[in-house]
Order: sequence, then C-alpha cells, then structure tokens
Amino acid sequence: MPTQRDFDKQYLSMNHFLADIEGRAFRMAQIATGNRDDALEIVQETMMKLVQKYSHHQATEWKGLFYSILNSRILDWHRRQSVRNRFRSWLNWSDDNNDEIEDALAQHPSNSNYEPDAKLQDAQFMTGLTTALGALPLRQQQVFLLRVWEGFDINDTAQIMQCSSSSVKTHYARALEKLREQLEDHQ
Repeated sequence: MPTQRDFDKQYLSMNHFLADIEGRAFRMAQIATGNRDDALEIVQETMMKLVQKYSHHQATEWKGLFYSILNSRILDWHRRQSVRNRFRSWLNWSDDNNDEIEDALAQHPSNSNYEPDAKLQDAQFMTGLTTALGALPLRQQQVFLLRVWEGFDINDTAQIMQCSSSSVKTHYARALEKLREQLEDHQ
C-alpha cells in the first residue's frame, strides 16, 4: 500500500516533468493553432488531463501519454475552428481579432560570441522556420515536431498520433520536403 511519502515523491516527480515539458508543448500548440491564448489553454488542459487520469502511471510513460493527449487536444481545436469558420462564413462574420503569430521558435538560447550578421541570419531562419511549420498540414506538422523536437521514434510517434508507422514515415518525408523547399534561401 502506497505511503504518504510515495504520494509526495510522485507529486514532485510529476511537477518536475510538467515544468520540463511545458515550454516545448506550448511551442508545438502555438505553431499548430497560430494563437498564443489557445495554445496556453490546450497545454493547460493537457496537463490537467495527464495529472487527473495518468499520474498513477510510471514516470517513464508520462511523455508518450502527454503528447498523445496534446495531439488529441490540438485536433479537437482544429475541428472546433472548422465548425466556427463554417458558421462565420454562413453568417458572413469576420474575425477582427486575428492575432499575429509570435515567433515562438526565436526563444532559443543565443550565443554572445555571434557576429551581428550571424544573429540576423539565425533570426531570419527561425522566422522562416516558424512560418514554414505553421503552413504545413497539421499531421505533417505534428509528426515533424514529435520526431525532431521531441525525439520520438517512428513507432512512438505512430502510437501518440494513433496512426500507422508508414503514415508517420510518409508525413515526415512530406514535411521535410516542404520545409526544405520553403527554407532553401536560408542554406
């Protein structure tokens, strides 16, 4: 039977895990939604769901579970947006509150030894990458971010996204091709 000490240890471990993952998850959600507030809400919902439903699982399982929940939340957001956009178009409403996408990727650590030209080139590349990632179809975007940013292998990515390994390979290859085309000026 678990003791209070076991619960405290699990609680601290979960807090550390969430603190470690929140920045990357936020960037993924922001790229997927193009909206800071929606991204924050999605990440918060994902964290709550993980704690409520899966905190009793082994800590080694949390990362895969977290990204599976995050992926579901992002897909749900896109479905809701699709319905809202349909209603707006039927009613001829416009969204006057189009927020600009912040450069979420530009928050990478900078090296003070860089020359100004190198810093400018890095900033331009990161802006281009953010734009190119945002333009990818959602499945390609999510596969790319899970594989490259989070380091999941093909099978784990397939499990998180609830699709086949061959589908992950296809989406990843297409994402790389499109990103290379979009970013060829930055080589």
